[in-house]
Amino acid sequence: MKETDWEAVATAVQRVAGMLQRPDQLDKVEQYRRREARKKASVEARLKAAIQSQLDGVRTGLSQLHNALSDVRDIQQSLADVSKDWRQSINTIENLKDVKEAVVRHSQLAAAVENLKNIFSVPEIVRETQDLIEHGELLQAHRKLMDLECSRDGLMYEQYRMDSGNTRDMTLIHSYFGSTQVLSDELAKQLWMVLQRALVTVRRDPTLLVSVVRIIEREEKIDRRILDRKKQTGFVPPGRPKNWKEKMFTILDRTVTTRIEGTQADTRESDKMWLVRHLEIIRKYVLDDLIVAKNLLAQCFPPHYEIFQSLLHTYHQALSARMQDLAEEALEANEIVSLLTWVLNTYTSMEMMGNAELAPEVDVALLEPLLSADVVAALLDTYMSTLTSNIIAWLRKALETDRKDWVKETEPEADQDGYYQTTLPAIVFQMFEQNLQVAAQISEDLKTKVLDLCLQQMNSFLSRYREEAQLYRDEHLRDRQHPHCYVQYMVAVVNNCQTFKESIVSLKRKYLKHEAEEGVSLSQPSMDGVLDTIAKEGCGSLLEEVFLDLEQHLNELMTKKWLSGSNAVDIICVTVEDYFNDFAKIKKPYRKRMIAEAHRRAVQEYLRAVMQKRISFRSAEERKDGAERMVREAEQLRFLFRKLASGFGEDMDSYCDTIVAVAEVIKLTDPSLLYLEVSTLVSKYPDIRDDHIGALLAMRGDASRDMKQTIIETLEQGPAQASPDYVPIFKDIVVPSLNVAKLLK
Repeated sequence: MKETDWEAVATAVQRVAGMLQRPDQLDKVEQYRRREARKKASVEARLKAAIQSQLDGVRTGLSQLHNALSDVRDIQQSLADVSKDWRQSINTIENLKDVKEAVVRHSQLAAAVENLKNIFSVPEIVRETQDLIEHGELLQAHRKLMDLECSRDGLMYEQYRMDSGNTRDMTLIHSYFGSTQVLSDELAKQLWMVLQRALVTVRRDPTLLVSVVRIIEREEKIDRRILDRKKQTGFVPPGRPKNWKEKMFTILDRTVTTRIEGTQADTRESDKMWLVRHLEIIRKYVLDDLIVAKNLLAQCFPPHYEIFQSLLHTYHQALSARMQDLAEEALEANEIVSLLTWVLNTYTSMEMMGNAELAPEVDVALLEPLLSADVVAALLDTYMSTLTSNIIAWLRKALETDRKDWVKETEPEADQDGYYQTTLPAIVFQMFEQNLQVAAQISEDLKTKVLDLCLQQMNSFLSRYREEAQLYRDEHLRDRQHPHCYVQYMVAVVNNCQTFKESIVSLKRKYLKHEAEEGVSLSQPSMDGVLDTIAKEGCGSLLEEVFLDLEQHLNELMTKKWLSGSNAVDIICVTVEDYFNDFAKIKKPYRKRMIAEAHRRAVQEYLRAVMQKRISFRSAEERKDGAERMVREAEQLRFLFRKLASGFGEDMDSYCDTIVAVAEVIKLTDPSLLYLEVSTLVSKYPDIRDDHIGALLAMRGDASRDMKQTIIETLEQGPAQASPDYVPIFKDIVVPSLNVAKLLK
């Protein structure tokens, strides 16, 4: 308390010091005293009021506690009195057992009296109910059936309450109402028949379907009520619960499955398009059924049934099972395509589940796949295996057919530009196109795989094509009179190579999203190489045909007959031009190469004649005449090949320059300059060999031994370096065996 007093005094001092800080404030001391006195009185009054309120609350609480204690004592006394009375009444309750039994019997008799009318009228009600069922008045029939079942169940329940072990009376009641179960079964049959045809019935007579649903709803309510009573009493009437709602969905499931399976009207033996027809019928039926279910059937069922979603699930499951069954059959390649196209694309397309009339209830993104990924993969593997075998067989057959055309007596057909061709490229790529179009309907991945397969098989096919072209050439060389149109068909073979290249590029451009797709683009260069090889060999075969006809005239070159005025080169030019009139039917990329090769080979054959030592000039006059003739004939050949190559805009004169260069060596009149002339020739044509020079000097006939020795030794020191763009021309010219030492003599 002292500490509190000191604190109060200190506070008061502080307050007084704050009030009396200036002298003029001393005049207000009395005023300050009165104000503090009022505050003190106010605080004391509030304290008194608070203390009084607390005292009143404590007084009230104590009073209530006293009252509660008094009430508890009264209740305790009352419970004691009740316990005493209960112990005294036990004997009295035992004496009322007979009364209890009488009450039960009275209850049973009351139930019997209440149902007495129904009991006596059971046979009549049964007949009426039977008639109503037969006439299709299902609601009224069900109402009477409910009355019968209610009477039976009430009597059986009262009997069960009185004596649950008395099976004789229970059997008697059940037997008397035996027709009730028969009626229930017959009514159920009628309900199931309506439900089996629900999608048809809802269009013709929706009220009948509504009646069926109402009956099922009534039975469901009765089932629930009986099951609730079973928890209390343990009694369940015979035939309960009926579970008609569950059976209804079972019937609908079975109906959907039967409807889908029943759409297969044909077999593979009767119709090759059986699967396509089967799937199309399924598509049409399922779409029609779901549209009807959404727009009509759903209105006949309570919303909580969710009948449309239930049917959608049922149809999906039934379709999945059916597709699985079809996938397990030994399907052919086209049938696998039809099945996968339908499963992967058609099912979710606008033609079926994605149809606008089913939205928004059907979301195709939420539909499970009809076939599992493993089954789809197995089908694709089977398809690819079968397709590989089919493509190999088709290509072999196409080549055999084309090979038969090669021996025909009539020329091959020409395309719109006049180039010879056969039907082989069109047949092959039409087949590829068809398979790729089919694969594209299934998936992008399968399309790429099929394209890769086609290109791989094309590689193998081109090897066989090359072999057949070689055999064709060999057979012709054994008898050049047959086949009659050998040249024209060989031209067509060459043109086919270009067509194949263009078709491959077109096919890849059309069916590849990215040109650099691994495994596919890599096959292109190898095929280009094979096709170029086939075309090159074909052009070589055609040129071989030309030079076989020219052989006799080529043999006249560099002979005495030639020197005296042979027209062999004239005939050669005419023959070559005549052949190239036919070769005009070769497409430009190959015809250009062919003209260049013919030019090179013609000059080579001319030079080969020079190197054959068929003639040796005896005088400068002969050398001059021979050289001038060579120059004239070189110009003839130059003019010919300029004319043939006029459409290509390239200079092909360099080959003929070789003949002119050789003629210059022969024409030279001063033997002392022969070394210089030969050196110039060697520098221009690095592939010329010492045997070529030896033959050339032998043809001149005037080279001295020392000159020959010097020239040949100089050449032996080392060949001249060829430029990168130099095309060898002497390299393939073989000189008959000639002893160099003999030449020196």
